Amino acid sequence: MRKIILFCLFCIALPVAAQTTRPKNLEPLPDPLPPPMIKADESLEPQVTIRKSGEDSVEEFRISGRLYMMKVTPRSGVPYYLIDHRGDGKFAREESLDSGMRPPMWVIHEF
Repeated sequence: MRKIILFCLFCIALPVAAQTTRPKNLEPLPDPLPPPMIKADESLEPQVTIRKSGEDSVEEFRISGRLYMMKVTPRSGVPYYLIDHRGDGKFAREESLDSGMRPPMWVIHEF
């Protein structure tokens, strides 16, 4: 029991001893350099066009003038997406932008 108490006291005293041994000629760190000014490439930002027909709306997403995705929001119902995965003009319907990829999350050990 005494060994355990001595070990705990040693563990508490060690960080305290480490804090008191500080060099006397410390200098402050220089100010960090400002981050470089990076301009965003305007051609890579998607251009969004919203078309409304009645109460339905279609959002068209284009990059460099090429239509790659549409979000269709019907008057009643859930919005869905039409995505051109290959760039050949054939759109596939997807209910959400969720890729469906799920990393394995196994429980290895519980305490």
